Amino acid sequence: MKTITLVTPSIQYKQPYIEMLKEWKASGEKLVPFVLNLETNNFETMIEEIHGYTEGKNIPASFVPHSTYWAVDNDGKIVGAVNIRHRLNAFLLERGGHIGYGVRTSERQKGYASEILRLSLLKVKALGIRKALVTCDKHNFPSAKTIMKNGGVLDSEFQEENGNVVQRYWIFL
Repeated sequence: MKTITLVTPSIQYKQPYIEMLKEWKASGEKLVPFVLNLETNNFETMIEEIHGYTEGKNIPASFVPHSTYWAVDNDGKIVGAVNIRHRLNAFLLERGGHIGYGVRTSERQKGYASEILRLSLLKVKALGIRKALVTCDKHNFPSAKTIMKNGGVLDSEFQEENGNVVQRYWIFL
């Protein structure tokens, strides 16, 4: 695994970001975190929108302020992304948690998820949060392993309407 850094999204990473999205979409897998689904046709506008979310600007009523970071390796390749929620609402307390992260398909099983989560927990702690909630689907064993590796303690599970079981882990900072 190469060294990675969490960077604030910026125009300088346009090409690596577009390449990551292209690869991810070609895999047919869901884009995680959700901010990867933002329209990229006007990249500068997308970047402004992401920055506004951090300040709570132009977010839907059901959302909370949140910060997005891209995980960039020392070659400038974006290997993943993370979205950090600054607080929890009722939905996030049950399903979403404080942190949502993903690793592009070609960079999985290299330790990046654990490092992204570790670095994200430092950002969460800097927000003054001392107990972070991270969730994953029960069948997503690699994600559960990543969460536990970073100190996650299973709190509970619940079943969604579609039958999917979600696990809720707390990490004490």
